[in-house]
Formats: sequence, structure tokens, C-alpha cells
Amino acid sequence: MATIDEPLYPIAVLIDELKNEDIQLRLNSIRRLSTIARALGEERTRKELIPFLSENNDDDDEVLLAMAEELGVFIPYVGGVEYANVLLPPLETLCTVEETCVRDKAVESLCRIGAQMREQDLVEYFIPLVKRLAAGEWFTARVSSCGLFHIAYPSASETFKTELRTIYSQLCQDDMPMVRRSAATNLGKFAATVEPAHLKTDIMSTFEDLTQDDQDSVRLLAVEVCAALGKLLEPQDCVAHILPVIVNFSKDKSWRVRYMVANQLYELCEAVGPEPTRSDLVPAYVRLLCDNEAEVRIAAAGKVTKFCRILNPELAIQQILPCVKELSTDSSQHVRSALASVIMGMAPVLGKEATIEQLLPIFLSLLKDEFPDVRLNIISKLDQVNQVIGIDFLSQSLLPAIVELAEDRHWRVRLAIIEYIPLLASQLGVGFFDDKLGALCMQWLKDKVYSIRDAAANNVKRLAEEFGPEWAMQHIVPQVLDMINNPHYLYRMTILHAISLLAPVMGSEITCSTLLPVVVNASKDRVPNIKFNVAKVLQSLIPIVDQSVVEKTIRPCLVELSEDPDVDVRFFASQALQSSDQVMMSA
Repeated sequence: MATIDEPLYPIAVLIDELKNEDIQLRLNSIRRLSTIARALGEERTRKELIPFLSENNDDDDEVLLAMAEELGVFIPYVGGVEYANVLLPPLETLCTVEETCVRDKAVESLCRIGAQMREQDLVEYFIPLVKRLAAGEWFTARVSSCGLFHIAYPSASETFKTELRTIYSQLCQDDMPMVRRSAATNLGKFAATVEPAHLKTDIMSTFEDLTQDDQDSVRLLAVEVCAALGKLLEPQDCVAHILPVIVNFSKDKSWRVRYMVANQLYELCEAVGPEPTRSDLVPAYVRLLCDNEAEVRIAAAGKVTKFCRILNPELAIQQILPCVKELSTDSSQHVRSALASVIMGMAPVLGKEATIEQLLPIFLSLLKDEFPDVRLNIISKLDQVNQVIGIDFLSQSLLPAIVELAEDRHWRVRLAIIEYIPLLASQLGVGFFDDKLGALCMQWLKDKVYSIRDAAANNVKRLAEEFGPEWAMQHIVPQVLDMINNPHYLYRMTILHAISLLAPVMGSEITCSTLLPVVVNASKDRVPNIKFNVAKVLQSLIPIVDQSVVEKTIRPCLVELSEDPDVDVRFFASQALQSSDQVMMSA
């Protein structure tokens, strides 16, 4: 080993490992390229390492992907920006492989390098590379070339610019759909670098070719380009060139294209302006809301609130609301779920009167939907409606449905209701809460599902914070403490958890007089799980109560538990005693 020339050693190891049959060794060596380049120095990296990588014909995609990624950050190791061009040949080779993720990473790395290259190097090396790839025999090279035009174009001379625009136009008409798809995907980025005069002529004619493609996979990508081009064009050009395309796409024979339009229509409205939106895009959107494919209706329903925000309330009520009513009883549960997730946001747009007359019946029907996700989506957004119609009307119309959902057979629906209760309580006020919802909160502490019981314990604490210790002492604490004698040990554990949460809110006096005796009494329980939870609760009470109470009540109880036959009870009791000692020492 000593006879090997030391600087040569890293490249020798690399070559050995790169030719190794073990893929992991080959991968490791590729990921250490930067270390090896530093060991070789800039000149030898340029003259030995990069040519070696260019010739490396590894057939494993994982190795090639790692190489494409490493080369993207390799400029410092070859001597800086003036030598960046030496990195292009290996990446050009990677742009032609069959595996898509390798090509994508190679294009990403080329874009990163091209963005740093000097203008004369771009002209001398980068533009010819783009042209070579675009003229490649194998479609993979042509697919990769589409992602590089936006880097090459700004530095090109007028002659080259004309040539690049022509080549891009040819790629948009390529025989292979994969190439046309790549050209459609990258058209927005390329268009952003093209001068306004050529944008209206060359780019728009290229765009029109894509919109009339016989492959729906190409047309649906052209829908995305609509929004990108809309931002680059003047409003009048947008109306002339983009608007007719959108309207035609909304009637396209392929549901995938219509789905893309439903997803993108809101962004396109901003591009064309308010008047064309009202005259052309509203009818197109209404068509999509009533589409015969559920996927299209789902996409359209999910955008209904956003779309209504850019219309005046009258137009929304006349045109959109009838479709919303239809969708609320749609045969697809996923359509109803998508509508339920956004419909509450329509209330501020339509105003109080229209919400009460038109939207409330829809809310109620969705609240009673057989599919739990629909009910869940409505519950989680109730506060948006409350801001518009006020709590009195909300409580009269929606509260009966909420109370019904509190006993829903799906636990996630019950959980959503519990999480909403403190907000509802703060809006309804103490009196209303005591009458209608107080009993429910106690009922949830005895639910069969742990997550519900846990949320119910947290809910009790949040209500005590909202209405204050005095109210809690009257309405919550006695009922909670009564449940400590429940025959089922899991419910008794829930009560102990609720006590540990309530104690900091109730304060030292109430904790000592009311909560602590119940916990100490529970230490005599026959179930070990209860006893070690008592130890945990007592540990949480130590910082809240006076030192004298700790000495007289808590420590004796913990000492007794620390001698329990059960190992877990002894462990948690000892832990609580240590915590008590620390508090005493700090005091």
C-alpha cells in the first residue's frame, strides 16, 4: 500500500468501487465524489475524474441518480464558474437514460450549473448541448431538452433565439407524446424568458398546437400553462387567446382535462379580469359543477368558496348556489365531503340574509349526512357561520344537530364535536351551556373510546378555564368526582387524568379541600393501574399545594404506595417521592 502514489490512491479506490458488483459500494463511492475531488485537486478532477464519470456506463438507476445529484453542486471542485462547462458532458449522457427520475435530476443539475455559467460559456457550450438533446434520436434526450430552454434562451444571440423558438415549436409537435408532454410542462418557464413581441406570435401558436393535441395527457398539461401565460400577457391578449381555450377545455371530451380546468379555474379568473369571468367563466364553472364525472365535481366543489369570493353576492346566489344545493345531495360521498369542507366559507361572501335562507338548510342536510367525513367537515368550520348569522340563530338551527352528533356512532365525529365545545361554550355563554351541553361533557368521560375520554378530560379543563373556578366548582367538579366510584377501572383512570388537568386551573385551596382527598382515597384501589396513576397525579399536585400538605398528606400516601406488591406502582411512587424531595430542597 505504501508504494502507491498517495494522490493517485483516491481515484484508484473510486474506480475499483465503481466497478464493484456490490451496488452499495458503488453508491457510497458516488456519494463521496466531493471528498475524492478535494483529494485530487481541481485540475486532476477536471482531467481525470469528470472524463471517467462521462465514460461510466453504470446500469443501476440509483447510482446514476446519485451521480446526477452530486454533479449539480460540483462547480467549486472543478475550479469555479470558468470551468463549469466540463460538468456538462456527463450530465448530457444522464439526460438520455430511460429512467425518468435520473433524467429529471440531470436536468435540474444542468439548470443549476447553467444559472451560474458565464454568458460566453452558455453560448459556446450550453446552447449547443440543448440543440443536441433536442435533435436526439431517442425520445429521452428530446424530453430532457425541454427543461433547459429557459436557461439557454436569455443569453443567446438573436439568430440563436429564433432557432431555439423554432426548435421548441417542433418539440411541441413531436411524434412522441412524452416529448409533447415535457414541452407542455416547461412552456410556462420558457415563455417567461421570451420577449413580449415573440410571446404573442411564436409562443401562442405553439400553445395553440398543444391545446389541440389528440392526447388528453398533453391537453391537461396545457391547462396548467393557461394560468402561467395569463400572468405574462396583457389582459386584452389574455381574453383574446386564453379565454376561448379555457372555455373549450371545460367542455373537453376527456374528464382529466375538465378536472384540471376545475382545479385551475380560480387562478385563470384572476388573469382574465372580472368582466370576462362573469360572462364566460361562470357558465364554464357551472358546467363543471354539474359534470357527469364525480372527480370533476369534487375538484369544482372544493373551489366553490374561492370562486364565489371573486363574484358579487347576487351572481353567486343566482348562478352558483343552485349547483351547490344539487351537490349537497350528490350521489358521491366524496363530492359531498369536498363541498362540506369549503361551504361554510360561503357564509361571509353571501351575507346574513342569504346564509339564513339559502345556506342553513344545506348545512343541516350535510350535518345529517350518512358519511362521517361530510359531518366532520361541517363541524370543524362552524365558527365561520357564527360570525355571519350570530349565536342565537346558530343555536336555534344547528344546535339540535350538534347534540345529535355528540352521540354519533363514529368516534372521530364525536371527537370533532368535543374539540369544538369550548369554542361553542365561549360563544353561547354560561346559561345556555348549562342547559344544553353540560350533560354531554360528562357523558363523554364514560365513552368506550380512549381518545374520546382523553379529549373529554381536556375539554373539562378548557371549560373550567373559560367559565372560571367558581362555575367549575358548581357544575363540573362534583359530577367529575362522582365518577371515581365507577365499577370500570378505565373510567376511574379517566377521572384521575381529569383531576390532574383541573388542579392547576382550580388553584391550591380547592385542590387541597376537594380534589386531593379523592386522589388519596383512590390509592386504596385494588387495580395496580389506578394506583400507579394515583402516584403520577400526586406528583403533578406537589407544585400546586402548600408544603405542609405535601408533608402531611401526599408523602405518607406515596410512601405507602412505594411498598406496594406491584413493581410499576413502586416505580411511579418512588419517582414521585424523588420529585417531592427535590421540591423540598429547592424550597
